[in-house]
Amino acid sequence: MELTLLGTGTPEGLPRPGCPCAACAVSVGGLSRGATSVLVDGALLLDLTPGAVLAGARAGHSLAGVRQVLLTHPHDGPAVELPPGLPAAGRVPDGRELSVISGHRVRAVPMDAPGTGYEVTGPDGARLLYLPPGGAPAGTGNGDAQRPYDLVLADVLGRPEALARLRASGAVGPATDVIAVHLDHDTPPGPELDRRCAAAGARAVPDGTTVLAGEYRAVPDVPRRTLVLGGARSGKSFEAERRLAAFPEVVYVATGGTRDGDAEWAHRVGLHRERRPGTWRTVETCELAPLLERDGPPLLIDCLALWLTDAMDRAGAWDDAVWAAEGRKLLRARVDELVAAVRASRRPVVLVSNEVGAGVVPATASGRRFRDELGRLNNAVAGECEHVLLVVAGQALVLKEQPR
Repeated sequence: MELTLLGTGTPEGLPRPGCPCAACAVSVGGLSRGATSVLVDGALLLDLTPGAVLAGARAGHSLAGVRQVLLTHPHDGPAVELPPGLPAAGRVPDGRELSVISGHRVRAVPMDAPGTGYEVTGPDGARLLYLPPGGAPAGTGNGDAQRPYDLVLADVLGRPEALARLRASGAVGPATDVIAVHLDHDTPPGPELDRRCAAAGARAVPDGTTVLAGEYRAVPDVPRRTLVLGGARSGKSFEAERRLAAFPEVVYVATGGTRDGDAEWAHRVGLHRERRPGTWRTVETCELAPLLERDGPPLLIDCLALWLTDAMDRAGAWDDAVWAAEGRKLLRARVDELVAAVRASRRPVVLVSNEVGAGVVPATASGRRFRDELGRLNNAVAGECEHVLLVVAGQALVLKEQPR
């Protein structure tokens, strides 16, 4: 089954008309995107958009052979003019199946938001799932639970939990080619777009790209271990959470614990919990090595600075005399245990830590000790990670990435 993506942007396209934002300003030339529309085997058109005929011509395809036009989402603004020769555009009721004269079978998948998703089975048996902008399947979204889709086109960046649901149900497997569509100006085009898609196990392609459903291709290699560094309020925790948003059953490891009587801390913890997916499980502990050593779903550990605070408490490292006598040795042993566990862990893990070395030199010996030990800890953990990011003012800078 051959698919040509005539467009890969939101219904407004990219750049959005009249939008002055930075992402729209650079979305020109090859980085611009028309509204998402997909031509399947030259016979089935999913979503009719302005300029579809011209977009097809640019991709080397004619729409003269289209036998069915299906819509997935409500169109705002003036109606799209139907090009001469194309059949009238329609929508399949949720749960119903349509047989196209070309030999394709189309099943309408109910969504949790306005719109309709379509499962398309080609004459060759290849299976495609196409989801509308902002939509996720209301159920599993898999008509054949024993077999993952060959190709999924979805709003990966706008609704990452849709991909998580599909993975949880088995509808998306290790070999499923996931392509991000309905791309908006929330993500700057270019390397940042590619990085965010890769973190979700997906990819973005330019308008006009033709792909074959069921054809083998290497899926994006999601780093097994990632360290996310940043200063206070830099956006490091949000970046770490975003890296696992498309995966179900994430275990969120909170190392800060609870602080009785501290209302401000409780408010911070509450905000973190509210923005995490409901399927994630939270574990409050500083015993990280046992979690890393066990098999299981991905871990998000937030954060190493609070873990180090607990480790220094246990070692008595704040007291100069204790530090000189045995505290240094005790802390080194605990850090070595953690680093070894990160090295040996077989489960995906994202770790968050503070970068404090660029700030004001602490006025006390214990403060300087903490700064130095956190720097050493970050160095050691970064050495065991395939991917290291530094987040500054909400912008993620890649410090280390695994070879492609």
